[in-house]
Amino acid sequence: MKQIVQLFDSIKQINYKTEVLAGLTVALALIPEAIAFAMIAGLSPLTGLYAAFTIGLVTSILGGRPGMISGATGAVAVVIVALAKSHGVEYIFATVVLAGVIQILVGMLKLGKFIRLVPHPVMFGFVNGLAIVIFMSQLDQFKSTDSTGAMHWLSGSSLYLMLGLVFVTMLIIWGLPKLTKAIPASLTAIVVISAITIGLNIDTKTVGDIASIQGGFPPFHIPVIPFTFESLHIIFPYAAIVAGVGLIESLLTLNLIDEITETRGWGNKECVAQGTANVVTGFFSGMGGCAMIGQSLINISSGARTRISGIVASVMLLVFIMFGSSVIEKLPMAALTGVMIMVAIGTFEWASLRTFTRMPKSDILVMVAVTLITVFMHNLALAVLVGVIISALVFAWENAKRIRARKHIDENGVKHYEVFGPLFFGSVTAFNEKFDVLNDPEEVIIDFSESRVTDMSAIEALNKLTERYLKVGKKLHIKHLSSDCRQLLENADSLIDVNIIEDPTYKVLIDKPKKEHK
Repeated sequence: MKQIVQLFDSIKQINYKTEVLAGLTVALALIPEAIAFAMIAGLSPLTGLYAAFTIGLVTSILGGRPGMISGATGAVAVVIVALAKSHGVEYIFATVVLAGVIQILVGMLKLGKFIRLVPHPVMFGFVNGLAIVIFMSQLDQFKSTDSTGAMHWLSGSSLYLMLGLVFVTMLIIWGLPKLTKAIPASLTAIVVISAITIGLNIDTKTVGDIASIQGGFPPFHIPVIPFTFESLHIIFPYAAIVAGVGLIESLLTLNLIDEITETRGWGNKECVAQGTANVVTGFFSGMGGCAMIGQSLINISSGARTRISGIVASVMLLVFIMFGSSVIEKLPMAALTGVMIMVAIGTFEWASLRTFTRMPKSDILVMVAVTLITVFMHNLALAVLVGVIISALVFAWENAKRIRARKHIDENGVKHYEVFGPLFFGSVTAFNEKFDVLNDPEEVIIDFSESRVTDMSAIEALNKLTERYLKVGKKLHIKHLSSDCRQLLENADSLIDVNIIEDPTYKVLIDKPKKEHK
């Protein structure tokens, strides 16, 4: 019984009313997004709704970040749309299952820790890009479809009505917390606007105008595809991208929620949970998904901090599908649009704009690049990857400039080069320029006590330098190599010829300090 309680009791004091109301708010906000993402992928609306239920439930119970909401997402929809058109929905289900297996392996191999390599400017760009995407996605609600299927901006009274309802929704969400925090502002706004439109019989776009959400319990279904290597060849590239996009978005969202709540989630546990959720949803007619930053922020801003809100959101979503579709389909889209616009405003890191004049130009470049790729390509994985690569190149360039050497000749006529800074592929050229091979004495010693040999480029640089001295009949020795650098050179012993002077035992910083005896 104690273990079951601990599953939900992530904090000492739980406000069950807040958790339930936050979950209900998220459930209502999930509906239009799940439908929209399914339609982007060219699938049935129920495919997105079933994914929102199964993924949300599994990750809420097993995930590494209480309070984070997962479900069908646009990032995954964009990836699978081509496969849905070319091979059909059965291949989508199989792809989602395989993507889940890949994510489970990533979590079990504890590779989730590599999310730490994502620099802060990339996080800023990711969050700002998502905020803009969330806002832009709501603009479709201010358009209408004509008989030919083309979309046009609303005009006249229809536009003013939509703008008015959205503005009132935003006003309630902004103003209510200043008066009371007893109930979530987002849920209150949805209820008030719905009561106004239904009570006054106002003709405005509703959830039912997008698609029907009526359905039953998600049916168990084994994907009907040939179990052959040809099928694997078709689905594996999509599965790998879905797995990568899903984990990147989920782990970045996890980090964001960590910052907001000042607590710490478990990345590897979340990877396993996301994988398990995708395997389950693939067998229960779902389109796949990952963490949803917008819904997670609605949940957290509503006061939720535990797994209960996510479980409530998932269960209530299923209840709406099975029993409450006739009511939910009457909800005005203006209310849900207002909620999502406020989420976009809250998501955007406004503080990042104030730091433009203070941040290094390289960090500004990274942040802007990630934001633009996220906004215009809707490819979160590519945006983050580009940001990390640019940051890594800038880091390598800056460190390459920091290598230097102090020189002196001792009483025996031996010249010493004391090297400072890491020797790696980026600093090899600057390293070689430090040495005056022709004018140096007969014996030269390079002291690496303040430097590190880090890669094959550095090893080859030492080998080439040794050869240059040998050609003019001089000896080159290397001393004070740390144990890991010495191991690198020993592993490459068959490829290089470098003279290493045996030193006394040299301890590097990574060695664990001995425990003090009291």
